[in-house]
Amino acid sequence: MSAYLVGQANIKSETLWNEYVLGVKDSLVPYEERNEASLMFRGKRSEVVSGENPRNLVVVIEFKNHAVLQSWFRSVKYQSLIELREKAADVVITFYDEY
Repeated sequence: MSAYLVGQANIKSETLWNEYVLGVKDSLVPYEERNEASLMFRGKRSEVVSGENPRNLVVVIEFKNHAVLQSWFRSVKYQSLIELREKAADVVITFYDEY
């Protein structure tokens, strides 16, 4: 079953954020080529209609399964972006498994 990464962010540095996003896209290429990952949605919050959500941006990436998601997240290529991510934005990353 599919697994999803949901990232929610508030940007601290637009320049660093753009660099991070390019790095993430590059890190996903091998997974996309094998049809193991796909960017589903990236957007900016327009309205909170119930509850509280302090994050302004969201990204959803679909992976073939949880093992593939973990493989990508733990990859050297993605791990090398974490320091940049932390400088670029306050980010919450959550994994979800389809059921």
